Amino acid sequence: MSSKKFIVQVEPAVTAKDGHPSKGPVYRSVYAKHGFPAPVDGLESCWDIFRLSVEKYPNNPMLGTREFVNGKHGPYKWLTYKQVYDKVIRVGNAIRACGVEPKGRCGIYGANCAEWVMSMEACNAHGLYCVPLYDTLGADAIEFVICHAEVTIAFVEEKKISELIKVIPKAREYLKTIVSFGKVTREQREEVEKFGLKIHSWVDFLSLGDGKNIDMPLKKKSDICTIMYTSGTTGDPKGVLISNNNMVTLIAGVDHLLDSAKVSLNSQDVYLSFLPLAHIFDRLIEECFISHGASIGFWRGDVKLLIEDIGELKPTIFCAVPRVLDRIYSGLQQKISAGGFIKRKLFNLAYSHKLRNMNAGKEHSKASPLSDKIVFSKVKQGLGGRVRIILSGAAPLAPHVEAYLKVVTCSHVLQGYGLTETCAGSFVSLPNEMDMLGTVGPPVPNLDARLVSVPEMNYDALSSKPQGEVCIRGDVLFSGYHKREDLTKEVLVDGWFHTGDIGEWQPDGSMKIIDRKKNIFKLSQGEYVAVENLENIYGLVPDIDAVWIYGNSFESCLVAVVNPNQQAIEHYAKTHNISGDFNSLCENPKIKEYIMGELTRIGKEKKLKGFEFMKAIHLDPVPFDMERDLLTPTFKKKRPQMLKYYQNVIDNMYKTINKK
Repeated sequence: MSSKKFIVQVEPAVTAKDGHPSKGPVYRSVYAKHGFPAPVDGLESCWDIFRLSVEKYPNNPMLGTREFVNGKHGPYKWLTYKQVYDKVIRVGNAIRACGVEPKGRCGIYGANCAEWVMSMEACNAHGLYCVPLYDTLGADAIEFVICHAEVTIAFVEEKKISELIKVIPKAREYLKTIVSFGKVTREQREEVEKFGLKIHSWVDFLSLGDGKNIDMPLKKKSDICTIMYTSGTTGDPKGVLISNNNMVTLIAGVDHLLDSAKVSLNSQDVYLSFLPLAHIFDRLIEECFISHGASIGFWRGDVKLLIEDIGELKPTIFCAVPRVLDRIYSGLQQKISAGGFIKRKLFNLAYSHKLRNMNAGKEHSKASPLSDKIVFSKVKQGLGGRVRIILSGAAPLAPHVEAYLKVVTCSHVLQGYGLTETCAGSFVSLPNEMDMLGTVGPPVPNLDARLVSVPEMNYDALSSKPQGEVCIRGDVLFSGYHKREDLTKEVLVDGWFHTGDIGEWQPDGSMKIIDRKKNIFKLSQGEYVAVENLENIYGLVPDIDAVWIYGNSFESCLVAVVNPNQQAIEHYAKTHNISGDFNSLCENPKIKEYIMGELTRIGKEKKLKGFEFMKAIHLDPVPFDMERDLLTPTFKKKRPQMLKYYQNVIDNMYKTINKK
């Protein structure tokens, strides 16, 4: 372990009193020990982020799209900052020409594209609340958000128009104008107009603003720039109010952090936009890029074509969720095992040599230049050849995947943690610090963080290994939940936002997320089970892709639904002469026994208590997904929905156990 420390204490711990749990010391990033970095002069709002870059970098390529020519997608075609600015002015004038005033609500619905960003910038220009709409929140969510946020104008991707038309009967009290990012068919126009609404194609809409020069309102730091609805695992979506101040504060912090770590963003950087702009993670990254006059290229919207888009764009920074990085990892594993004995041997030798040097403290670029050149350059080329930072967020990245990618991609692989309520990145691991593997790194240098004890789960913020609920304070915090004062008061206490996540400070000042506060239940014998922690442990079994553990206070033991890894199961079946396709293998008692054995093995290895072992499992060949409403858009399990979906399976498992 290194003796480096990446945090400084700014306030002491507070012991438990009057029924309030103890609170750990308040820390901030070592890069902010002399105070938080201030935003650039004149940077007060999201509009300033864009406006200042247009002045500074008018001819830099800003937004790139692959054009569809002669039945196939060609290279990226770019709009410069000045060209985008001119269009944004027209969009803004057109929105105002439709009677939408500052502080009005503008919905944006569809996949990331240049028009999405232009619509967002037009909202920023005129002080409108940008309200991203996205269908992964569930069928009724679009309607809920339009009515709850009182959206009067909605921009929509061409192929999503029919989805939007479905909600008009209930949403027309608020929604008056629809703008397609592309064209509008005659049938769509008739359908919309019979409800008394107006619909425009993108080209027609832009012309509504021509000849009008509508003044932009003055914008304050405290003004709301977006209402971002988060899925939550239960109940209606919550509208998180994000202010201009949140955005400019966070950008100043991110810049200061990257400068301190010597990996600054610059105007030559290129970003592949494929994570939804409707989420804070991507929105914030794109704002950072815009603030540097850098370039943003859009993917074509198909995961199967993602690698090809990467090859064409050659991004320098790649942001992803673990699911995408897992896919890249599996693809590389397959390629190597198919490469024959000598190649495999060479790869493994190069890998362990470089990893050893990185663990000993060498920078990744100096750990084994020869291996990089001979062995790993192909992997780097697979990601376009220019990626220097891979940032993972939204869910935990498995440590073995993180370590692997750190070595073979020849770039910094960093893991971040944050919430919509904290305006995305609150913690992020640092380049060339291998001790931070499996953590989300120290706090970003524009917020304070502390742990608060959770006695009922035996988490103590004052112990030698400080554990507790992660709480955050600073200008990055949201202004509250739209129209939900009650929910706001629950999570914002004395200026501290309570995240609901359980963290553990590491000796170097990085944070490790180890559990969720809410997901705790009691078994019939009175034992508490922290289910997320168990799922993380059992998730270490290489032959499974996902596991959902269930128990309740009427039963004395735990059961689980497991998504086995198809390749692993088929391999096991082949070597043990078990026949059948993947679906029938998941029903096979021998396969079940094998997976159960693997789960038990890891449980013993991690010294779990008796009641933390599974007594029965069900193997589901179909991965948990959003289509069946089992996961949120950030791939968190929706536990109530899981229970509803698997109720019969659960009942049968308990019946079988209780018969024994």
